[in-house]
This record gives sequence, C-alpha cells and structure tokens, in this order.
Amino acid sequence: MSKTWRPATQLVHGGTLRSQYGETSEAIYLTQGFVYENSAAAEARFKGETDGFIYARYGSPTNDMFEKRMIALEGAEDARATASGMAAVSAAILCQVKAGDHIVAARALFGSCRYIVETLAPKYGVECTLVDGRDLANWEAAIRPNTKVLFLESPTNPTLEVVDIAGVAKLANQIGAKVVVDNVFATPLFQKPLELGAHIVVYSATKHIDGQGRCLGGVILSDKQWIDENLHDYFRHTGPAMSPFNAWTLLKGIETLPLRVKQQTESAARIADFLADQGKVARVIYPGRKDHPQADIIARQMSGGSTLVCFELKGKNAAFALQDALEVIKISNNLGDAKSLITHPATTTHKNLTEEARAELGISAGTLRLSCGIEDTDDLLDDLAQALAKVSA
Repeated sequence: MSKTWRPATQLVHGGTLRSQYGETSEAIYLTQGFVYENSAAAEARFKGETDGFIYARYGSPTNDMFEKRMIALEGAEDARATASGMAAVSAAILCQVKAGDHIVAARALFGSCRYIVETLAPKYGVECTLVDGRDLANWEAAIRPNTKVLFLESPTNPTLEVVDIAGVAKLANQIGAKVVVDNVFATPLFQKPLELGAHIVVYSATKHIDGQGRCLGGVILSDKQWIDENLHDYFRHTGPAMSPFNAWTLLKGIETLPLRVKQQTESAARIADFLADQGKVARVIYPGRKDHPQADIIARQMSGGSTLVCFELKGKNAAFALQDALEVIKISNNLGDAKSLITHPATTTHKNLTEEARAELGISAGTLRLSCGIEDTDDLLDDLAQALAKVSA
C-alpha cells in the first residue's frame, strides 16, 4: 500500500488482501479457526515465531483488512477491531488500569461511557474523577500521582463541547498517563487525535464508518508497543472481537466515508444556520459556526465542522412536537447514518443521568440532537420548517 495515497484512496484500497481467485470486493473469511501444515507449524504460530492467524477471536483476514484500512486513515501503528463501540471504549480503558489506579474523565460523555468510568471501574478499585473538560485547569487539578488514564470525547455527545486534546495530552505526558479519545463525532476525516498528542483513539464504527444502519462495530488504534503491552492479552482473553461479517460490511461502508461525511457536514452547516434564525429555537450549537463557545480550539484541532447539530427548544413538549411532526428525519438514537436521525437525549441516550447531571452538561428538557444524513439538504430544511410551524410558540 502506498503511503502517498490520500484518504479517499486509502479507504477504497487500504489493507486489501486478495485470495488466489483475485476477487474485486474483499472476501469474507467466515471461519472460527485455521489449520496448519504440520505440528511444528502450529507450534511456531502459537509461539509467535511465524505470522498467521490462530483463532477468529484473535483476528481474521477480513478483520485484518479493516484494521489496516483504519490504521492508514488514522496514522496509527496498530489497531484492534471490536464488536461494538462500547467494546472499544471499555477495552481501551480497562486493559491498562488496576486496583488503586485513577481515571480522570470529561463529564460530558455518552451515558454508557460514563458508566464505564463512573460505575464499573470503581467496582474493581479504580477511582474516577469527572471534570468539566472545557477548562484545562480542571484536568490539572484532578490529576493525582496514581492517575493512569485521561478519557474524553471531543466534540461531546450531545452538546458538541470541545476539549483541547493537545493540552490534555501535555498534562498526561508529565505524569506518564495515557489519553484516550473517543473521536466518533469528529470522524477520522476532521480530527486526528494522535497527531494532537493523544495516545489511544477509539471509534464506534457503527456510526459514520458503517454509516448505513447495518451492523455494530468498534476499533481501538494506538502505537504497536501500547497494544502489545496492554491490549493484546486483554483482547485475546476477554473476547470483544468483531465478527468477520461485520468487518466486511464496514469495509464496504468505509469506501464511501468521505463522500457521505462531506454531504452530511454541508447539510449540518446549512441547517445550523437555518435553526439559529428561528424564533422558536432557543439555542444552536454547531462546531462550524463562529458563535461556538470554543471556536478557537476548533480552528486549531479540527479541519471540518460536524455531521451533527445540537439545538434547544422551549421544553420537552416542544421538542416532542417537533420530532413527531418530522417526515423525512426519523427519530432514532443512532447517528452518523445515511438517513437523518433525531433524538431527545434527556429521555434516551442520557436518561440515566440525574436531572442535575444533565443540567451540568447543558442538556435540558428541550435539547435535541440532529444527525444529518445524505438526503437533499433542501428537503431536510423543508422538513424542519414544516415541523417547527407545528410547534407552539
């Protein structure tokens, strides 16, 4: 594979492994195990003296192609494909901590991510401190001598806050801790956490990478040493491996990632501007707008806006009325799909948080998260306009 290929080319051809039949589309290797020419060959494979696959839980040719394609796009040294985005998050964090260690995490996290650091990890003696990640001083104040992991999303779910990744990485490096970044909302096209100093990047491949509502998947990317020393054994023995069929599906999805994200982002920018001019909309948050509270950080670390728009109406009744009146845009808690999807975080993705915790994150009863699809932008604008007309002032 040529290192000079640009992202769109890497996403079509990167990591391709063809069989003796020379197929155009990547083959699916639906097998649990692999056979060896003789006993000595099996022994050498298990000792790591020869390259090759051992068991599908450890890896397969199809998963390997997906991992190599993500490595090329992300600029990482190594990767492991997982069964879901949450499998990626939990493995990336838990594989490197033990009882007595400490995690610092931005409080603005997807609900399941907060569960990992706030509820699950403490059950095994790993302490956690949640901070307002927008201010580097909060990260610095929370760090302890036993802090091993700093975890964040940027932009965040659902209010699209932004964290200074380079600043957090600098603090982590001072104590030998590792920064884990969930880069789902930015996509690997618009933000490169490893280039900004982060040590590990995780994705829910279920979102933009598949982008068509077909399957679950996740991926963890880092340098080879970290994966060999921390993730390798954890991954093999706990079994969060991706299905080869899902890996093949994601290979098909990733080929069109740049085309879809470009259209989705263009729509999101126009929709954000439209919503900002509507009297019934109390607030709009979009990383591509100059009025975003952290526009300066966005300019430094992101090369594009987002496929998502967060906006606020005046209460739950208004939010529900708008959602129920939409015709093109569908109600769903997924995101990054070819179809435009909208959700009410307070009653879906973040319903398990207390009302106080939601208020801290800026999630009100009227907050809505819109994931823009690849439909004609004017149809999406028309849909929102007719739905807003049915919302009481």
